[in-house]
Amino acid sequence: MGALTHESLVEYLLEEAYEVAETIETGADEAELKGELGDVLLQVVLHARLAEERGVFTFGDVARGLTGKMIRRNPHVFRPDGSLQDSFPATVEEIVLKWDAVKKAESPERSTPFEGIPVALPALAQAQKTLDRAGRAGLPVAEPVQTPAVELADTMETEAELGELLLAVVRSARNRGFDAERALRGAVRRYQNRHR
Repeated sequence: MGALTHESLVEYLLEEAYEVAETIETGADEAELKGELGDVLLQVVLHARLAEERGVFTFGDVARGLTGKMIRRNPHVFRPDGSLQDSFPATVEEIVLKWDAVKKAESPERSTPFEGIPVALPALAQAQKTLDRAGRAGLPVAEPVQTPAVELADTMETEAELGELLLAVVRSARNRGFDAERALRGAVRRYQNRHR
């Protein structure tokens, strides 16, 4: 095995994150979740150690940065000194508004709500995040196109039904020689471009 680098560890970081998600989604026991979270933390430790060896930053710097970010981005929970507020916003909407205002102040150079969405996200996650951000920015999230698939999706009552519909769409795409992931990434890009 060659020398460890940030680049060579990326696939393991992603794999471990997906394993945590799978553990949670399949209802595995707490011991398994604890182990999977430990595997993710190991990846963070390894990346921090590589940076420390180059004299860039340490694991302690990562932890301090995270603490500062949590305090900064959650003024509804923390005072600037890190102590807890005496009272908290009454609604989730108020919390989201505060969060968005802080994020916007931290990154004033971002010209659209879509900047900062990782292009490497799987297409469904990228589509969800794009539409979430568009909705919070007051952009239209419903396109005027009504297709039989959209009409069918509007009748879904459970995530399991939606999952079956998505699988059927991917199956149909595959049978026609289309790459569903690439097709959805393209649709998300086109949506973002229309609303920049």
